[in-house]
Amino acid sequence: MIDANGYAAKQIKQPLTPYSFKRRNPLDNDVLIDIQYCGICHSDIHQVRNEWGSSNFPMVPGHEIVGSVSQVGSNVARFKVGDRVAVGNFVDSCGECKPCVNGLEQYCVKGAIWTYNAIERCNGESVPTQGGYSDKIVVKEKYVLHIPDNLPLAPSAPLLCAGITLYSPLTHWEAGPGKKVAILGLGGIGHIGVKIAHALGAEVTVLSHSLNKQDEAIRMRADSFYATSDPSTFKKLRGYFDLIINTVSVQIDLNKYLKLLNLDGTMVIVGLPEKEMQFNAFSLTNARRSIAGSVIGGIKETQEMLNFCSDRNITCDVELIPIQQVNEAYERVVSSDVRYRFVIDILNSLASKT
Repeated sequence: MIDANGYAAKQIKQPLTPYSFKRRNPLDNDVLIDIQYCGICHSDIHQVRNEWGSSNFPMVPGHEIVGSVSQVGSNVARFKVGDRVAVGNFVDSCGECKPCVNGLEQYCVKGAIWTYNAIERCNGESVPTQGGYSDKIVVKEKYVLHIPDNLPLAPSAPLLCAGITLYSPLTHWEAGPGKKVAILGLGGIGHIGVKIAHALGAEVTVLSHSLNKQDEAIRMRADSFYATSDPSTFKKLRGYFDLIINTVSVQIDLNKYLKLLNLDGTMVIVGLPEKEMQFNAFSLTNARRSIAGSVIGGIKETQEMLNFCSDRNITCDVELIPIQQVNEAYERVVSSDVRYRFVIDILNSLASKT
């Protein structure tokens, strides 16, 4: 077993504290990665606080992982020591079901094996997965991604969740020239959606509660910005959009937003509120509208997203923090006090100051 150090939630709703643990030994098809940076996703907070009801402890969160290869197994062909690499939301899947065969491992019928708070099967043994708030990780080659050389590592880390969470629905629903796309919510996920939607050639509108972030959204190449707290917004934009990506994690009146879609328009939900949402069927039937959901992306699509961002110099707007400030960062995420994603500097804060 390999010694690892990180920060973990040792009990439900407790602050994260230093934690030493064991990683499994690398096998022939594995890559050992020295983690340099790891993004903070709101889902980390949901899991640590057991807000989705399936948390196991102790838990090392983190699924926006970037770093460098320090060891490869004898069968590994795609990576070598020193390569810049990344790991996203999952580290395994069955590999046999239709979604897996089609490169959609995130929809694995048997369930993808998440990067943390899950159980991985290795040599017939069950091993708890632990995430990227740590100094190293062992992952099967198939689930490791290349980071293009021109992408800086720290602001690229959130691409592994926030980036692919928006890239996947934007491309699946064919956002591009001639399409009118609304990004609902300009947070950690929404802000990268604006950049990607613009790069795809769509007309991009941001819908946010207030106008506080308008100048920033325009800097990110949004074409327009509307405050949802202004009732006139829903009159002006009625029937306007081909596609709405809903990134917010709070309950909203879906009927109001569905009416902003044109004929055959689609709202895609990627934000995950704690409580169930409801809508009136007439909001769909009156214009043959659709409501859909999407979650991250498969390995092939995630690599495609990284290459797309490399070609267009797209990265996330981040605030770099030492791991010792992770609990403060959690509170700031909940308070929407971050522009726009926290990234933990594992390389310069974990090794020497746990």
